[in-house]
Amino acid sequence: MLPLQEISDRLEIQDLIARYAHAIDDQDWDALDRVFTPDAVIDYTDLGGAKGSRAETKAYLAQAMPAFSAFQHLSTTTKLDITGDTAKARTILFNPMVMQHEGEERVFFIGLWYCDDLVRTEDGWRIAHRREQKCWSFNAPPGMLP
Repeated sequence: MLPLQEISDRLEIQDLIARYAHAIDDQDWDALDRVFTPDAVIDYTDLGGAKGSRAETKAYLAQAMPAFSAFQHLSTTTKLDITGDTAKARTILFNPMVMQHEGEERVFFIGLWYCDDLVRTEDGWRIAHRREQKCWSFNAPPGMLP
């Protein structure tokens, strides 16, 4: 049986991962302050995005996400290893997106993993490092993804 602290940690981390998805889908960039540590590094380069600090990532997302008329970040199936006040997580993400391409609306899909290093802070669990790892894509506009 899992100890009560580990059960609590797992639930808090799952909630944190869900809060990230909702922040992105709601375009609530300030909500990311309650997801990432102040010194976090967020790396979207595997899918052609930016790598930077929490502030740089918020600015990047505010600029990049309006190009899409619709999107959802469906986070599922997290592998989680907790060691005291640190944890490593690998979470599957299924990401349908819609954008205008060559005068037509195009729906495409991306499958990736979030590879996270997490830390327990006085405000709860936070992501200290996130790296997106590309797995697959379907129907993405040519040249959009590396």
